[in-house]
Amino acid sequence: MTSTKTLHDLGQSLWLDNITREILDNGTLRRYIEEFSITGLTSNPTIFDAAIGNTPAYDGSIRQKAQAGLAGEELFVELALEDLRRAADLFRPVFDRTRGIDGWVSMEVSPLLANDTKTTIDAALRIHKQANRPNLYVKIPGTPAGVPAIEEAIFAGVPVNVTLLFSREQYLSIAEAYLRGIERRIAAGLDPRVNSVASLFVSRWDGAVADKVPPPLRNRLGIAIAGRTYRAHGELLASPRWRALEAAGARKQRMLWASTGTKDPKASPSLYVEALAAPDTIDTMPEKTLLAFAVGGAVKAAMAQDGGDAEQVLAQFAAAGIDIDALAARLQTDGADSFVKSWRELMKRIAEKSAALATS
Repeated sequence: MTSTKTLHDLGQSLWLDNITREILDNGTLRRYIEEFSITGLTSNPTIFDAAIGNTPAYDGSIRQKAQAGLAGEELFVELALEDLRRAADLFRPVFDRTRGIDGWVSMEVSPLLANDTKTTIDAALRIHKQANRPNLYVKIPGTPAGVPAIEEAIFAGVPVNVTLLFSREQYLSIAEAYLRGIERRIAAGLDPRVNSVASLFVSRWDGAVADKVPPPLRNRLGIAIAGRTYRAHGELLASPRWRALEAAGARKQRMLWASTGTKDPKASPSLYVEALAAPDTIDTMPEKTLLAFAVGGAVKAAMAQDGGDAEQVLAQFAAAGIDIDALAARLQTDGADSFVKSWRELMKRIAEKSAALATS
């Protein structure tokens, strides 16, 4: 049995944190589904920027759309959705078999809208309709401005992948928004079954403190934050409020571990994957991490539901001078800024390619 199959049998969904037209065309994604138990995937502006810029695979489609008058964001969204529709169709058997719990792909709203709640909601509704696939999540950042957009999107029936979460507090803020959206749907006589996942970024914590803590604490902060958040997630699902919603037919917002590629070259490439093995959660892995785990990874034990030693480890970081709350806020802001940078670079690349290809 492969290590990925072991994780899958534990009850964890394995998603690929990548999409390119190449892995769709050459059968690589299908092979990952068949050989590595991959049951979904995530995307972001950085992934698409690399995919479109590094190969000519998109040139024909860009030329066609540019000649038809599409440009900028409008052209990109349709270009990305061409890939994501194909991927969604590959995962559709999983989606149907699990009755919508698994088998999803994700498309991000423009990160330029992060501080504009109304425009974010409008973009989420537009992408959801344009995708025309029931198993496509719209990604909305879990920033303070994103919280009301998440609630409104859920109320409108749009499946949401909440991205850029870095702490228990940030998670609980968007979980509250999800609950409010579902409660409003029930009050309005609408179907409460609107799927959502909450994406907690893990390895970026360790990259941020790598040169600020003693060696025994290196590569331990992200896992401790995940443990603390996982405990809060379990406590929320055990609450009377959630139990009442579940009894009315609502579906739990699943926990998704993001940023699970190891940044430290001295650490195991499957460090985070092994530590975050938890039933009824999702681990979205970069392709390099997936392949490393498939070859040399091992599932040692399931993640502790009570967070294990997370609080003791976090106390050691506090004693070493790490302000967890301040760092969580900075990581979220930096993450949003990074996506904005990638988005601007992507739009520049689209414009350049469109101009070069439209007349060729």
